[in-house]
Amino acid sequence: MCTDRSHAAGFTLAELLLLIVVLGVALAGILLVINSTTTHSADPMVRKQAMAIAESTMEEVMAQPFAVIGAPPGTRDQTTRASFDDAQDYNGFQTNGIYRIEDGTPIAGLENYSVNVAVVTATVGGVAGALEIAVTVTGPINTSYALTGHKFDY
Repeated sequence: MCTDRSHAAGFTLAELLLLIVVLGVALAGILLVINSTTTHSADPMVRKQAMAIAESTMEEVMAQPFAVIGAPPGTRDQTTRASFDDAQDYNGFQTNGIYRIEDGTPIAGLENYSVNVAVVTATVGGVAGALEIAVTVTGPINTSYALTGHKFDY
């Protein structure tokens, strides 16, 4: 039996406490990184959905005729969207939730997105009378995506 403390194996109480503190801090840091990663793992999908909605809406507006056709609708929301017959009818268009243009049915999974459209007359590259179309889509987790396009009467 060895009674000499210089040859005894093991850790002192102070060393064990220091080890526990260091491991606790390291574990807390790792868990914070994992939590942050899992919380934001859906962000790319939400951004891509917002981008696709904005591009689709922009394409819808750009496909309309430049010239004003008839009187603009009284309200510019999902209920009157099917009656829009020129690009300027979309000025002030707002909707909460994304709907099919064909039949106005909501698209499942996109109810937390909203769309705002502004169409104003602008001068672009020295050409007066163009339409500037701004589409802004907001979605869950503080997501916002904006597109701006120009339509010319040619």
